[in-house]
Amino acid sequence: MCRIAGLADFKNSISQTQLDVEQMCNMLIHGGPDDGGIFVAENCNLVLGNRRLSLLDLSTEGHMPMSYKKQYYITYNGEIYNYQILKNELISLGHTFSNKTDTEVILASYAQWGSLAFTKLKGMFAFALFDNLENELFLVRDGAGIKPLYYALHKDGLGFASEVKALSSVSTFNQKNKNWPVYMMAYGHIPEPVTTFQEIKPLPKGCFLKYSFNNRNYHFQSFTHYSYSNQITDVAIAMRSVKKSLSTSVESQLLADAPIGVFLSGGLDSSIIASLASKSQHEKLNTLSIYFEEKEYSEKKYQDVLIQKLQCNHHQLLLKREAFEAALPQILTAMDLPSSDGVNTWFISKYAAEKGLKAVLSGLGGDELFGGYPSFSRINKAQWLQGLPQVLKNAGKNSASKKLSRMSYLNLDGIKGIYLFLRGHFTPVDIAHYLGAYESEIWSMLDAMPVFMDAEGIDVKNKAGWMEFNMYMQNQLLRDSDVMSMNHGVEIRVPFLDNDHIRLANSISSDIKYSGQLPKQFLIDTFNDDIPQEIWNRPKMGFSFPFNQWLAESNYVKEVMLNGNEQSKKYYNKFMGGHLHWSQLMLLLILNHRNNN
Repeated sequence: MCRIAGLADFKNSISQTQLDVEQMCNMLIHGGPDDGGIFVAENCNLVLGNRRLSLLDLSTEGHMPMSYKKQYYITYNGEIYNYQILKNELISLGHTFSNKTDTEVILASYAQWGSLAFTKLKGMFAFALFDNLENELFLVRDGAGIKPLYYALHKDGLGFASEVKALSSVSTFNQKNKNWPVYMMAYGHIPEPVTTFQEIKPLPKGCFLKYSFNNRNYHFQSFTHYSYSNQITDVAIAMRSVKKSLSTSVESQLLADAPIGVFLSGGLDSSIIASLASKSQHEKLNTLSIYFEEKEYSEKKYQDVLIQKLQCNHHQLLLKREAFEAALPQILTAMDLPSSDGVNTWFISKYAAEKGLKAVLSGLGGDELFGGYPSFSRINKAQWLQGLPQVLKNAGKNSASKKLSRMSYLNLDGIKGIYLFLRGHFTPVDIAHYLGAYESEIWSMLDAMPVFMDAEGIDVKNKAGWMEFNMYMQNQLLRDSDVMSMNHGVEIRVPFLDNDHIRLANSISSDIKYSGQLPKQFLIDTFNDDIPQEIWNRPKMGFSFPFNQWLAESNYVKEVMLNGNEQSKKYYNKFMGGHLHWSQLMLLLILNHRNNN
């Protein structure tokens, strides 16, 4: 796990390009505190940079950028979980290796199979691979979009980095996108392909960008795509397959030469991961949890049930409001792209780092694949409402009721309108008022961007799964998990998002996968022997904090909001009066924080 950056600039000297990449790498040092390196290809005016977090082969032989046969060079962020299998195959084909890293396996795979090698990689990854003979650069991102990679193209070259803030430090790419607050206020995050800068875009997941230095041409190509098939219709086969698949995924993701653990929230998904991990590890499993004095938010009693069952080496942190208050400005600064979430991951990752852990497994992905959100039961109604006449959908757009006002979002076609109806934060009316814009301008922006793939042609429950997987998880949960964990030099691994496991989950009939009285009943039944009843037979809480109380008591929040514009003051007073959700206040706090910094 690392942070990567690179730049090709034909109008500047190679020494200036190197200085720019070194500056980017210095901005990324939090995500790669163990080592750093630079590779210069003068013939292409290309510089590759890396900041390393050592997890496999902790020796200096894992230094990056890494070369293979003095022809192929790579700067890489991620983990390839099937690298040993690929390595054995490559050895049988005549390849030799100088170290124990998965990085060298990627290089040898490309040397053997070319870009077809990318389809063979199972794991989470974002890398830049340079072919010094063909003068070609590949930017590559994993199929589930677990690892971030941002790029920018211009007539004099291109740049890339693991974080937007690093890439925007290059003057060529620092023109701000003045419309990003519209998307953040609507979605609660910045949805791909939008970023806070005009020229900077996220590389689409499961895709590579090939750039030829010989003619300065480039193209994008997809190499991984997930689809729904409803192929598995036998519940017993489905349960056996999922248990085996997830067990295999957990076991492969426990591989590390550095200390590793599991986040244990007290919910079903993290409990399943912890239970499977405890069976795979020969030594006591490291687990981490956060709990609160505010009992209505604390999941300590559920955490304790599993801790007692697993007999693990558990670390529990009592997080108090004072610690939240002290860290809040630092957390807001740590955000790469703004988001209403991520505070929880920042704290648990900080705690993991304090306990000496460099990688931690998470239960992220279980809700999206197996129907854990309210959207799975609400999407039928949302689709029906979307078909109503526009006058009816607009009838409540000025209502104080969030549910009624969000109905206007159903004027947007397809999955975009449904998502914003179910998960939107501020409506176009509110956004226009806050930003001092015309409502028609806001509608125009939201209608134009972002552009989603067509989710038609799949059954309605899988459509909810597609929406949560490709929108909420992709743009908020995965991004927040990566940025906030790497801020502390900790890697988060996500066994539910193993390539084979995603394909398996998507092949199970909706009638099996989403059936039952409880959300994720299929997972409950599959792992019933492993998970105590107290864990699954309880209200869903998610990984949340006592934000309403803590934000209301925060002097920092009060100061920032009351020093903002009149709309900021108005919304702060609404929040203090109990008429605004904490996530909406958090979005406005981020806007004000960014305006002031």
